[in-house]
Amino acid sequence: MSTGQMHPGQHLIDDGLVQQLISRQFPQWAGLNVERLPSGGTVNAMYRLGNAMVVRLPLVEGGAKDVSMEQEWLPRLAPWLPVAIPEVLATGQAAEGYPWPWSVYRWRSGENPTAGALSEPVLLAKDLAGFVAAMRSITLPGAPQAYRGGHVASLDASTRAAIEELRGIPQEGVDCDAAAAIWEDTLRTPGRDGPPVWLHADLMPGNLLVDGGRLTSVIDFGCTGRGDPACDLFPAWNLLPADAREAFRETLAVDDATWNRGRGRTLSQALIALPYYRKTNPAMADNARHVIRAVLGEDHGATDPS
Repeated sequence: MSTGQMHPGQHLIDDGLVQQLISRQFPQWAGLNVERLPSGGTVNAMYRLGNAMVVRLPLVEGGAKDVSMEQEWLPRLAPWLPVAIPEVLATGQAAEGYPWPWSVYRWRSGENPTAGALSEPVLLAKDLAGFVAAMRSITLPGAPQAYRGGHVASLDASTRAAIEELRGIPQEGVDCDAAAAIWEDTLRTPGRDGPPVWLHADLMPGNLLVDGGRLTSVIDFGCTGRGDPACDLFPAWNLLPADAREAFRETLAVDDATWNRGRGRTLSQALIALPYYRKTNPAMADNARHVIRAVLGEDHGATDPS
């Protein structure tokens, strides 16, 4: 859960504001309990509404476009996918001093998985691979470009800047030379040989729900669209231990170049996230540390930290 303001321009949201928005725009739900949900999310605040719904409100202007994105695409994507995804029940409008549109979704039960504490890691890996394969099979026309779907070179400046910033934070213990070497190797890796595919593009543990160790739902499709299939390999390093990582790769039949790009993209995101969130979002910072350990340990042939 966030412990402070994560972004410049972040809007203050509290229980009272959410209750006002619900009661004015959806009076049929005015009597339902509103409760802030602990979340490591970085773009939206989440509030439980009664027992069967959840309210999702953008924290920053950049997240507002996700509302219309999900409204348009979630109903169209759902029939293609093997697990539940968010279902939009209502869309709220800017009001009460809150400046952006927001959504009410059906509640999806389950828990976020935690790296290092998975009860069925290999089965979960195969579930995740099934979801990724299903996303890739989608042929719906008019897809937007996925948020992280472009060439890895577009991440170069921000990744190098993050590495240099981490050199100035020695208490984090990041081997910045090793990270830079892996990033250089990523840039030398051949790009995608084929058309872009549909992606979720944000497969973080906080966007997955599990029950009994198995995947039951994938949420937060604000980054979805078409792009490099390497972008949906993030769970290999942000969640799965070594044996499950290999099962994930084998089930998807990932070639060496795509795997290498996926590793580099996952490392890049973690390197950028760690200095940005280390004081404001412990969940994001901890997962970034996990990714860095997993990738660097894998590269050095060390014991997997998962």
